[in-house]
Amino acid sequence: MKKIIFAFATLLMMAACTQNKPAQAVENQNETSTEVVTDTMSKETKLKNMKEVQAYLKDCGAFFIATVDGDQPRVRAFGVSEIINDRLYIMTGKVKDVYKQMAKNGKFEICALKPSGSEWMRLSGTLVNDETLAVKEEFLNRNESLKSMYKADDDNMAVLYITNATARFCSFSAPERKVNF
Repeated sequence: MKKIIFAFATLLMMAACTQNKPAQAVENQNETSTEVVTDTMSKETKLKNMKEVQAYLKDCGAFFIATVDGDQPRVRAFGVSEIINDRLYIMTGKVKDVYKQMAKNGKFEICALKPSGSEWMRLSGTLVNDETLAVKEEFLNRNESLKSMYKADDDNMAVLYITNATARFCSFSAPERKVNF
């Protein structure tokens, strides 16, 4: 019970990740302005930022993804991400409600909490479904445990890559840092 209360309290604190800064364009950035930032960024910088985000997700183990179901937010635990062909992917099943919500509205936010409980990352952007068989096969090859549940050609496995991404690295002891890809 204490762990559940701690996790809930931590998630509430993470929502206040703004470090008491005045309202800035960054907080009110729309999709178009984020897109411009990532379009003018070098491919090397995008890939470096993407690798940093994926390493963070892997360090956290589980991460939580928020989607929208009508006017109701939904949050679920995920545990795998991969960079394939210079894109950061997550994976789920097409029969799941989470996939149906992502298909209707690709906007999402991920929250990943480090085991210390004092550092977290919020990642937002848009998810795009990728039906490429080779990408699905590579994802499964890197995550052997998923092969008992999914097949690359089973018409259930969904791999989705992240676009227009903004990652905010937060901590109780340091100012927020932001990267895009």
